[in-house]
Amino acid sequence: MTDPTTWDPAAPGVLRLPSGRLLRGRGLSRPLPPGPQPSFGLYLLGHPPRQFGWESRWVRWPDFRLPADRADAADAFREAWRRSATERVELACAGGRGRTGTALAAIAILDGVPATEAVAYVRAHYDRHAVETPWQRRFVARLG
Repeated sequence: MTDPTTWDPAAPGVLRLPSGRLLRGRGLSRPLPPGPQPSFGLYLLGHPPRQFGWESRWVRWPDFRLPADRADAADAFREAWRRSATERVELACAGGRGRTGTALAAIAILDGVPATEAVAYVRAHYDRHAVETPWQRRFVARLG
């Protein structure tokens, strides 16, 4: 039986961290996936997102770039990681690959994945095209 406070590990976009915590990544340009709604969402966009029916946090992060405020982003990653222990947490940008993959890699580092392996981990377990730009890859590598 699946824990009702977390994601179904087999659901699309769900990333299992080494600790067993589950996070869902997705692209906001696509429809909301079927199934339970998030308890908390971390939205990585160049502009404030629309309102959702759940608690959320916005990190100003223009497409194909890095977070505008890296300290705020680091705090948001820690919050998402902490909350994923007992809540359904989703991370999303417009397409669900570059910014979302970069944030998932940062959270994987918080969960114990070495910074040098975090991008490969997210590509293997979330989306093979995650973390799209060289500067996003360097951002992740420097978090270690």
